Amino acid sequence: MIRSALPAAIAFALAGCALAPPPQGEDLQKDSAPNRPIAAQWTAPGGLAGTATDRWLATFNDKQLEALAAEAIAYNFDLRVAAARVEQAAAYQRVAAGTLWPQVNAMARGGGKMGGDPSGLQGIGLFANWEIDLWGRMRSGAKAADYQFDSATLDAEFARQSIVAQVAKGWFLATEARLQRGIADESVKAAEGVVGLSQDRMRVGVGDEYDLTVANASLYSFRDASQSLDQAYQQAVRSLEILVGRYPAAILAVPTDLPAPPPPVPVGMPSELLERRPDVVAAERRVAAAFYRTQESKAARLPRISLTASLTSVSSELFVLQERSNPVSSFGGSIMAPLFLGGQLQAQVDIRTAEQKQAIAEYGRISTRAFGEVENALSSGFALDAREAFLRQAVAENTRSLELSGIRYRVGSGDLRSVLQQNISLFSAQVNLVRIRSERLVQRVNLHVALGGSFDEKPTVPPPPDPKAANESGTPK
Repeated sequence: MIRSALPAAIAFALAGCALAPPPQGEDLQKDSAPNRPIAAQWTAPGGLAGTATDRWLATFNDKQLEALAAEAIAYNFDLRVAAARVEQAAAYQRVAAGTLWPQVNAMARGGGKMGGDPSGLQGIGLFANWEIDLWGRMRSGAKAADYQFDSATLDAEFARQSIVAQVAKGWFLATEARLQRGIADESVKAAEGVVGLSQDRMRVGVGDEYDLTVANASLYSFRDASQSLDQAYQQAVRSLEILVGRYPAAILAVPTDLPAPPPPVPVGMPSELLERRPDVVAAERRVAAAFYRTQESKAARLPRISLTASLTSVSSELFVLQERSNPVSSFGGSIMAPLFLGGQLQAQVDIRTAEQKQAIAEYGRISTRAFGEVENALSSGFALDAREAFLRQAVAENTRSLELSGIRYRVGSGDLRSVLQQNISLFSAQVNLVRIRSERLVQRVNLHVALGGSFDEKPTVPPPPDPKAANESGTPK
């Protein structure tokens, strides 16, 4: 009778309870950020219509930068940590999937006088146990592990994109520091020329010690600025060397000038960001993982039904066993229902529910931050374009003013103070221009990363696991 009922029991068990889908789409948006409707278009100016593109690193036309990025991908320590986390998540995924299969164990026993066992029993047995996932507890655990693996993979990809972005920004900042140091060196030379001119005027009796003292003070100030900028340059290079896994010796050669900014790029729609940017998709996967962990904890409060089977062969050198067939096989079932555990199971449900709420709030925070990063990068890039034009004109005007003030000082129609003031103004304008040129490149990198663009080919974003696949059977596909 048991044998005849077995197929029906297994069919009923495999049907189980269908897994509910995790929150997604508009429901997830409302739950995670109820006060943040998604705009139809980006509000900041500066972007082009069209889908956001990849391979942004090549747009800077710098082979040395591309080689440095490849070096960072191979040797950066943060990426090695992220890769290890992906491996860990993959192992957890296999562990969770393994619970859906029957568990088979073997046991062997030796006996006899020499074995120190007075019973003398010896033999071998195979024991199988299969918990029927009637309420979806194990399937929910497996789905949670699937989504957790996806989130770890996506986080690792975003870390990969972020590291390359840091390398590119570090490359531009180190170049900026080198250029600023060069500007300071030129200003030192100009200040030395003013000191020499003051000495010449003092020798011929048209100058005085006051002018010479002021000129020397200005010279030392520019030398101090040069020293400070040299230190900043070395620190920028060391930071870059650490990013690519090298020893921070400040010996990496950087370009002598910044590249021209690439042309404007298409930015797509704000809604596309939620499906394109790896860290946002990873946060969505973590919401799904937390949802299934909650379902798993709820199902743990319900009875567990298991099928068992065994095949054993037992003998004894000391006792005569009852006559029966050997080996012996058996088949049966068991049910275990939690009755009283001091509220532990409900507390576990409360914990998982709170973790799901936390994951939803974290998704809202990450997605809102992503929107803000795109808007800020667009707005900054647009403003920096205008500022660079103004500063180029300021440098040109200050260069001409310095020439005129120098001429006036030489012929005695001007004083030294105007020369020094114009020298400082020119230095400031040149430094600011380099800073703006570098910042334009940095903001372009920020825009690409904020849009979810890849520095190389667009990586494949894993599709979310399909709950229907687990609903069709109690065993993994």
